[in-house]
Amino acid sequence: MGERALAAMALKVSQRGQIPPFIVMDVLRAANERAARDADVLHLEVGQPSTPAPKRVIAAAEAALRSERLGYTDALGIPPLRRAIAEHYREHHGITVDPERVAVTTGSSGAFLLAFLAAFEAGDRVGLAAPGYPAYRNILRALDLEPVELPAGPAERYQATVDLLHRSPKPLDGFIVASPANPTGTMLSPEELGAIARYCDAHGIRLVSDEIYHGITYGACEASMLAVSNQAIVINSFSKYFSMTGWRLGWMILPRDLVRAVECLAQNFFISPPALSQYAAIAAFECRDELDGNVVRYRENRALLLEELPKAGFDRLAPADGAFYLYADVAHLTNDSEDFCRRILAEIGVALTPGVDFDPTRGHGTLRISFAGATDTMAEAARRLKAWRR
Repeated sequence: MGERALAAMALKVSQRGQIPPFIVMDVLRAANERAARDADVLHLEVGQPSTPAPKRVIAAAEAALRSERLGYTDALGIPPLRRAIAEHYREHHGITVDPERVAVTTGSSGAFLLAFLAAFEAGDRVGLAAPGYPAYRNILRALDLEPVELPAGPAERYQATVDLLHRSPKPLDGFIVASPANPTGTMLSPEELGAIARYCDAHGIRLVSDEIYHGITYGACEASMLAVSNQAIVINSFSKYFSMTGWRLGWMILPRDLVRAVECLAQNFFISPPALSQYAAIAAFECRDELDGNVVRYRENRALLLEELPKAGFDRLAPADGAFYLYADVAHLTNDSEDFCRRILAEIGVALTPGVDFDPTRGHGTLRISFAGATDTMAEAARRLKAWRR
């Protein structure tokens, strides 16, 4: 073996790159590989709308391609979009937000990265409910922060609560809440959000509120943490309700003490969010009729699966107040959710996400089902699962 080959073998690989995978993306790859072999696949694994961006957004993008230079923008986003986001909170929530507190980001993923870097030091502990979105803990670990997972179950409706905060085994520097939550779809009431905010304020805990599924609810409307706290970091996205996943655009409402820190980080990490997406997204807030039509379909899909899945033995489901997921306890059917989902994909072509993605400790007996697709896809998936379980 030559000297160059030996030197290459000795190069260090950072531990930051050794975080666990985002398993749902591995499932998507396996499903796409199956589809490439001309085998049919029903996608109930990925949490993205099956609908395109709203018509006015597409028209605005076409106009921007012809009329805008589409160079770098301000690191925190173009002023018209920041104003439109602030106006959204006034119209939808009755909350006044200064556009100067708005930071437009490269997806909500970019928002979480910037928020964690701006708010926490290496070694800080950040609490979060389990089950929960896996990228929270994986980004935290990659930044040398310590995720403190707090097990939540049916008694807590799988949600972050003040009781969970009280039960934290370690003092916390930060706490993440999500309402509606991924993977469970459960929501927090305004009173519960207020109690969490007061606890965090009293104990010097920086609060991060994930609100990316706002707009997709099936009963009570969602509440924003902005209604009860000026110190929380609130994160939202154009990916879910606005049906713009691949446009990679999100936003944050920041406490004033973090605005400059986030701006400097954004300048160095991203320079600016995608310019074309920003110009197009201004029109998204004018598309509620079209977007609410998508939510009607999600509601129909949810009702269909709640009726049909118990017939296949999937009868232990978290309350799905919002988002487009059902979280199923399948411990009576398997103790290996990854193998269970692999078998379902291989044998009947239905792609589901194993629960270990969301809860490494207890997720071997759970899985997540996304109902963001077409209603006929949900009906066919339910039919196949019922036949498979007979």
